[in-house]
Amino acid sequence: QVQLVESGGGLVRPGGSLRLSCAASGFIFSNFWMFWVRQAPGKGLELVATITSGGETVYAGSAKGRFTISRDNSQNTVHLQMNSLKPEDTAVYYCYAMNYWGKGTLVTVSS
Repeated sequence: QVQLVESGGGLVRPGGSLRLSCAASGFIFSNFWMFWVRQAPGKGLELVATITSGGETVYAGSAKGRFTISRDNSQNTVHLQMNSLKPEDTAVYYCYAMNYWGKGTLVTVSS
C-alpha cells in the first residue's frame, strides 16, 4: 500500500533552517508529482511546494526564495529545505501524492 512518512520537523529559532524528508513506498515514485502542504494552527491547508516527475518545481509565494523542494528517485524520497524560517512558518507539514497523505511533521519556529 502507499505510504508517505515525513521526518525532520522540530523547534527552530527564527532565521534558522530545517530539512524535511518524505519517504515514499507502494508506488512508482519517479512517475508522480510530489507535494508539500502545511497547516498552521487554526488555519487551512496551504500548498507550499510542488515537484513534477520531471523535476520542475513550483512554490507558494510565502515559500519562494526560502524553501527548496527536491527529489531523489533512487531513494524514493522528497525533501523540503527550509531556510530563513519565520514564526509564521510554524505548521504541520504534510507530504502528499496521488490523494495520499502522510501523517505530517511539526515545525515550530520560535525564539
